[in-house]
Amino acid sequence: MTPSLPRMKPLHPVAPATRIALGISFFVVFFAVWAVATLGGFVPKTFLADPLTMVASGWDLLAKQGFLKDIGMTVWRVVGGFLIAAVIALPLGVLMGAYKPVEAFFEPFVSFARYLPASAFIPLLILWAGIGEAQKLAVIFIGSFFQLVLMIAVTVGNTRRDLVEAAYTLGSGDRGVVLRVLLPSSAPEIAETLRMVLGWAWTYVIVAELIGASSGIGHMITDSQALLATDQIIFGIIVIGLIGLVTDFAFKALNRKVFPWARI
Repeated sequence: MTPSLPRMKPLHPVAPATRIALGISFFVVFFAVWAVATLGGFVPKTFLADPLTMVASGWDLLAKQGFLKDIGMTVWRVVGGFLIAAVIALPLGVLMGAYKPVEAFFEPFVSFARYLPASAFIPLLILWAGIGEAQKLAVIFIGSFFQLVLMIAVTVGNTRRDLVEAAYTLGSGDRGVVLRVLLPSSAPEIAETLRMVLGWAWTYVIVAELIGASSGIGHMITDSQALLATDQIIFGIIVIGLIGLVTDFAFKALNRKVFPWARI
């Protein structure tokens, strides 16, 4: 009798070792299909480089062409633009979630602005700030800020009403309710919101670097496109994914450590 795979159940957790094995399995299958399609001649190398060529080109970029500097510049832009957005969005989002008049004043504009694509502002930002770092940070700020504000406001506004009423019953004032009830209750979800929007910030920085940049991963991808170097383009995309994956896992680990009571 052949052993059967364990039956999946909705929302049923899996063991950590199983989760890791399944995650690695996907990448193994993905690269296997990629290798068969390219090395087997099913897809022309002009359109899609094979994994071996991609790895060789990536090593050449890192060892000889200073790609590490490009990676550093892109990471700096993402972190800088995202931190500026988070520092301003966090208190505004908390105020909107806690006080309905503040929400009524800001929410229509924030809801309107969050649908505006950050890439559409690039021509104006180049006109206002040039093609330097300020323009790239501004693109990331615009793409992250309005999403953060609204998501944080919703999280704070969804705090359980019984906790708020209990705080008032025990003699807490408005300031105490915000600092001792709303913020502690919402903090784990706010941290998860920051983690999610940080991932979106990576898409904005690449868009910003595709136009008027002399460094960064996006700049390298643009130069590679002109040369039809799909191996270098794919390597740049994979580097972005790896950095994002490491950042995501680090953010999750930090959130679990800071908020051990939350299901993160």
